[in-house]
Amino acid sequence: MDLEERARAVLPPAVFEYYRGGAGAGISRDEATAAWRDWRLLPRLFQDVSRISTEITLFGTTVAAPILAGPTALHTLAHPEGEAATARGVAAAGSLLVHSARAGLPIESDRWWFQAYVLRDRSLTEAQVRDAAARGARAVVLTADAPYVHRSAVPEAGAAAPGNRPLERRQDPALGPDAVGWLAEISGLPVLVKGVLRPEDALACVAAGAAGVIVSNHGGRQLDRVVASARALGPVVEAVGARVPVLVDGGIRTGADVLTALALGARAVLLGRPVLWALATGGAEGVRDLLDACRENLADTMAQAGLARVVDVDASVVVPR
Repeated sequence: MDLEERARAVLPPAVFEYYRGGAGAGISRDEATAAWRDWRLLPRLFQDVSRISTEITLFGTTVAAPILAGPTALHTLAHPEGEAATARGVAAAGSLLVHSARAGLPIESDRWWFQAYVLRDRSLTEAQVRDAAARGARAVVLTADAPYVHRSAVPEAGAAAPGNRPLERRQDPALGPDAVGWLAEISGLPVLVKGVLRPEDALACVAAGAAGVIVSNHGGRQLDRVVASARALGPVVEAVGARVPVLVDGGIRTGADVLTALALGARAVLLGRPVLWALATGGAEGVRDLLDACRENLADTMAQAGLARVVDVDASVVVPR
């Protein structure tokens, strides 16, 4: 929260509100963080926690902690170097960036996935995805929960705002699971589906060939009063089982939140708005410091809970409040 307030002080008000904004009355946005606090930790005694390892590997990329930078648009509104600075900070922290299809700048990194929207004109999506694969993206993240763009004001974007684009450049509202296989074919990369909240949708994604699913409600930016990710995660994990990794985003702010998500079955978590606040207040170094602090906070929480490695985390670690 301190980081968010510092970002408020340095960002133009319209930019801050654009980043922070949610759909409708902002109910889902505001409930996201509180929902993680509805779980309580159940520590183990007499465990050797003299050395703590938070490292995991996702689709061939080893990351320092199961904490990634999620896709958010237009980083150039927060910092002149935009996504280029974000990518440097993410790499310096040993993490991984999901690079938005609505980025302000391209990036140079070997630690990133590409977020894709399937547009009405699929040739436009194909060109984006093939370019991302050629530039070294390690996976494609299909965002499937935004058939129409919520019309929040985009500062300084004008005609480039998603809702003002020509029809063929807008999301395809008839998107179906066939898009998963198509994206995998044209990219040669694993495809994860983001925006999953229902177990049956998670199963449909897996059946369509998804290499993973991301439980997310789009930061509460698309549909207000939609369920919090913290509540949707468990049933999705139960449905999917061990077939593919399940990731989650939405309101995660502390090591206890991350540990709770892991205990509920997530393989990793993604941070959205906090990365923007860190970028606005400290550039690439701010992003690195944020991710380093989150990793250290997770390691400390794990140690106090009697957990030496991420693989030691299981459902017994948390109980409902």
